[in-house]
Amino acid sequence: MNQGIRWGILGTGRIARKFAASLATLPDAELAAVGSRSAAAAEEFGSKFQIPRRHATYEALAQDPGIDAVYVATPNSRHAADMSLSLAAGKAVLGEKPFTINVREADAVFALAQARKLLVMEAMWTRFLPLVGEMQAMIRHGAIGEPRGLQAEIGWRAEVRSGRLFEPALGGGALLDAGIYPVSLAALLFGTPTEISGTAEIGPTGVDEEFTVSLGHAGGQRADFLGTFRRPLSLEATITGTEGQFRIHAPWWKASRMTWTRGNGQTELLERPYESHGLQFEAAAFANAWRAGQLECAVMPWAETRAIMGTLDTLRKQWGLRYPME
Repeated sequence: MNQGIRWGILGTGRIARKFAASLATLPDAELAAVGSRSAAAAEEFGSKFQIPRRHATYEALAQDPGIDAVYVATPNSRHAADMSLSLAAGKAVLGEKPFTINVREADAVFALAQARKLLVMEAMWTRFLPLVGEMQAMIRHGAIGEPRGLQAEIGWRAEVRSGRLFEPALGGGALLDAGIYPVSLAALLFGTPTEISGTAEIGPTGVDEEFTVSLGHAGGQRADFLGTFRRPLSLEATITGTEGQFRIHAPWWKASRMTWTRGNGQTELLERPYESHGLQFEAAAFANAWRAGQLECAVMPWAETRAIMGTLDTLRKQWGLRYPME
């Protein structure tokens, strides 16, 4: 039997709740502790998910000897500090995307993980979904010929322009919270881009509320996508090859349904539903890497996380979008 992994969750927001619910689908995962900035929030979260130890500070969670790994689910601006806190306490870390605010912060986290010989991984959960893995295998076997293009839309209309997503001090904006999904998918398909360009509409709050991005890659592949907090979109992604295409149906980043169109025009619908919110697949991959004594996971390696952060940095520099903590 696989050695079980004892998890602690740092943060009690919406994504932390999805992670807790997803962990319940894994027989070798134990949700042992939660940490918040208030005792009341830790107690409420712990009671809801039947977590035995409930800490009123992030520091107390990191120091808990009864956990092996910490899932960092705090706002973007805190990712680097909270991952570093956990690594310094000797815990492996699964850090929510975007991994950090910028490449500089990412490098510091990786350096600490390397020094402490601890696993750290970006929680880009879409990469680990069954349909995405199956799609990659189909591409390797020539199902759509040579993949040449990606088009994707992601976003929604925010009725109220307030909260974390619209707060510069928390690393808000459409690019870091939504745009990172297609940037990561393009990296998965085509590697690090050699050409990066984009436009953004900066809202009155000082963050990007809508953007377009175009990426060019060494082999001539193109990736183009649109993200927004201002209007509804199709929420589909299309990967076009020389002999067919895959259309991942809305919302594409949850990746449970995909239409495969062959070169002869024949179509086939692939449906790969999953339990809960789907975050269990990244947690399982993380646990496998942890059991193997690895410092990084092959599906989401450090170099790729760093390259993705570099793409986001380049786009924000083009837009003149700089966060207060930079």
